[in-house]
Amino acid sequence: MGAVTATAQSGSRPDLLGVAAQRRRTGIWLVTLTVALVLTGVAAVGSGAIGIPPTTVARIIGHQLVGLPGEVTWTAPQEAIVWQVRLPRVLLGMLVGAGLAACGVALQAMVRNVLADPYLLGINSGASSGAAAAILFGAGAGFGQYALSGSAFLGALGASLLVFLIARSGGRVTSIRLLLSGVAVGYALYATTSFLIFASGSAEGARSVMFWLLGSLGLARWNALLLVAAVVLCGMIGYLTVVGRRLDVLAIGDETAQTLGVSPDRFRLWLLVLVSLSVGVLVSAAGSIGFVGLVVPHLARRIVGAPHVRVVPVAALLGAILLVWADVLARVLLAPQEIPIGIITALLGAPFLLVLIRRLHATGA
Repeated sequence: MGAVTATAQSGSRPDLLGVAAQRRRTGIWLVTLTVALVLTGVAAVGSGAIGIPPTTVARIIGHQLVGLPGEVTWTAPQEAIVWQVRLPRVLLGMLVGAGLAACGVALQAMVRNVLADPYLLGINSGASSGAAAAILFGAGAGFGQYALSGSAFLGALGASLLVFLIARSGGRVTSIRLLLSGVAVGYALYATTSFLIFASGSAEGARSVMFWLLGSLGLARWNALLLVAAVVLCGMIGYLTVVGRRLDVLAIGDETAQTLGVSPDRFRLWLLVLVSLSVGVLVSAAGSIGFVGLVVPHLARRIVGAPHVRVVPVAALLGAILLVWADVLARVLLAPQEIPIGIITALLGAPFLLVLIRRLHATGA
């Protein structure tokens, strides 16, 4: 009996050491990525057609936030560029990148498919259709200053519910039904957006929508950041981190989830609503940006493993860093002309997708 107890205790020690090592590794990555995000923000604010040294950027931000340093050693145009133009843009890029990455983590767990992202399930197409209707035809005017956000959210929510209802029409919602329904609805809504552009009869409006559909952080303003921050930080990242273990169970399979007391259908429906809200707000703030929700979750899992309680915050930080640097490239490659940020993320994400497909083929998945 004593030998059995000793064996059990000795067998549990490696497990405990492994968990402790994983936690320590995750903590190191979180600290490292947080520092990298701060340095990225300072560097990005100083980058552009008019370069501003990082020390000057830090001084201007410190002066605006806490009044330090007291002596002003920079020009008024530099302060306006940093505080009114670039800093809101960089912060919006961080929030959008983190939000899209978190949405990708949730969707990949929800449908148990490594290629899932807001584009694949039609959510992004729904948000784009709603936002295009607001820009071209004034839809959602009742929302006032939130007309664009409200229309994008309603479009994303409508697309999500349509996908869910189509997937449920054959009985219980399964991952493959949800995936195929999303692809079909996404194509239909993409065609709807194209039709709205041609039906508007406004060349200027059509150009605005086409540029916006490829993504841009150029409309970032301080008053628009609060809503995005609340949805991304509290509604998406915070919630997914709390329910990380439920995401683990859902990613394993519906039968396992039901055995452990998690209702797959109910949880998927709630996740769809949450992702729809997030994507609607993000699309209304920055346009349609692809590949972040597809690429970043895979990078996070390679760094800290599969448990979602670790994957979600790491993916959020990676997504924020990736999108900020993509925006820097969009601003400086053809300066003073700006490239839509969606082109940059597609150029970065497409090779990764090809590598991922090759690995899936090699493993027989």
